[in-house]
Amino acid sequence: MKPEVILLGIIQGLTEWIPISSTGHIRLIEILLGMKPPLLFDVALHIGTVIVTIVFFRRDIKGILDALVKLDFNSDSGLLLQNIFIGSIFTAITGLTVTVFLEELFCEVKFIGFFFILSGLLIYFSRAKISGKDGIDFTSAAIIGVAQGFSIIPGLSRSGLTISVALMLGVKREEAFKFSFLLSIPAILGALILMSCRQYSGLLEAGVGLEDIALGVFISMLLGYISLKFLRRFLHKFHIFSFYPVALGLALILFSKI
Repeated sequence: MKPEVILLGIIQGLTEWIPISSTGHIRLIEILLGMKPPLLFDVALHIGTVIVTIVFFRRDIKGILDALVKLDFNSDSGLLLQNIFIGSIFTAITGLTVTVFLEELFCEVKFIGFFFILSGLLIYFSRAKISGKDGIDFTSAAIIGVAQGFSIIPGLSRSGLTISVALMLGVKREEAFKFSFLLSIPAILGALILMSCRQYSGLLEAGVGLEDIALGVFISMLLGYISLKFLRRFLHKFHIFSFYPVALGLALILFSKI
């Protein structure tokens, strides 16, 4: 399993934070190479990028934890905690609903291609603000949470959707960037716990051991830090990330018709 683990770890690390859909790329590689690792393994790869997020935003997370311990919900950190909680609820509801109705399509190349295009277009149109809000309130947090819930679909970038929606709601770029990644932590950990309960035995049956998971996590963590720094550097030109997923999506749709 080692070559597959290394390949998937590299893809996860490079594409998780750059808004081009790590899930879409991993699913495509699995389809093209005939790889069938349990979904739990794909989710487990996100542990590395969660660790990167925690390290990258450690000061904000410390402030949130302090606010939680002190039950201080009126400070900036306390309000951020409440927004993450609201966003996480809507993420869970949306993600579970999407999984129930669309999970069977997650492995169809044409389907994935369509959502790559949709993701790219949304990122491009994030240049246009459709609201005058200057910050994240409960309504904005809920809308961004819904966007994150849809990113369970391969081809839809999690960071692409959440940052784009935040920008279109009028949120400042740095604030949208921070909220997007802090909101990802409970979502990924929640998915990992859920999948662990449902599919842990599937890992053993597929020959995926703890050492394989550890290797994949380490690779995704290392490359995830690089991709996160890269995204932040080009945050002021966020729309430039739209062209690649649109081109890839069109190619996949054309390929699926051959």
